[in-house]
Amino acid sequence: MYRVFEALDELVAIVEEARGIPPTRSCIVPRGDVLELLDDVRDALPGELDDAQDVLDHRDKIVSDARNGAEATVAGANKQAHETITAAREEADRILADAKAHADRMVAEASAHADHLVNSAQAEADRVIADGNAEFEEVTGRARDESERMIEAGKASYERSVADGKAEQARLVAQTEVVRAAHAESARLIDGAQAEADRLREECDEYVDGKLADFEELLNGTLRTVGRGRHQLRSGTSVPDYAAEYRR
Repeated sequence: MYRVFEALDELVAIVEEARGIPPTRSCIVPRGDVLELLDDVRDALPGELDDAQDVLDHRDKIVSDARNGAEATVAGANKQAHETITAAREEADRILADAKAHADRMVAEASAHADHLVNSAQAEADRVIADGNAEFEEVTGRARDESERMIEAGKASYERSVADGKAEQARLVAQTEVVRAAHAESARLIDGAQAEADRLREECDEYVDGKLADFEELLNGTLRTVGRGRHQLRSGTSVPDYAAEYRR
């Protein structure tokens, strides 16, 4: 760039020192020297200025090309974004559908498992209740049979004692010398027979009461087992071993 300014200074000096042409403002300059200095100026100018001039000359085209390129880039980006959003939405819909299907399948399996647990618990409870009823019938039947047997035995013993007392009374009455003693002995035998009958009746009642108490304990244990089974069923835990509880 220094040579440019130097050549320009020389051109100015040539023009200032040139001989004028009256009456005009023109002057006579040496063509060769001026052309040589102009060539020096042109050669000394950097190539970037020429490139800049080319840019200025083609400014509208460059701007238009840049604008078209930008619009094409934006359009491509919009298209790609739309395709990406569409693909993402389709993928999200697919994932959501898969998740819903999986959730529905898990709910169905859980419902089936819960129904199975409820049915198993109900069947086990029915079995325990049926076993309890059978045990109740068996125990009460044995108690009833034993009670009837003991009552019949008491009645037979009472009747036998009464018969013995009456026979003894008749024998004693037949003997006039011991009539008073016979009456006393007869009354004693009758009282003893009555006491024996009362004792047998009390033993029978105690036996029946004991059997009923055992059955009451069995029923209470069964009810507690069923209650625990219902509680564990509602809480989602495994079905208890009712058979093991019942065996205890």
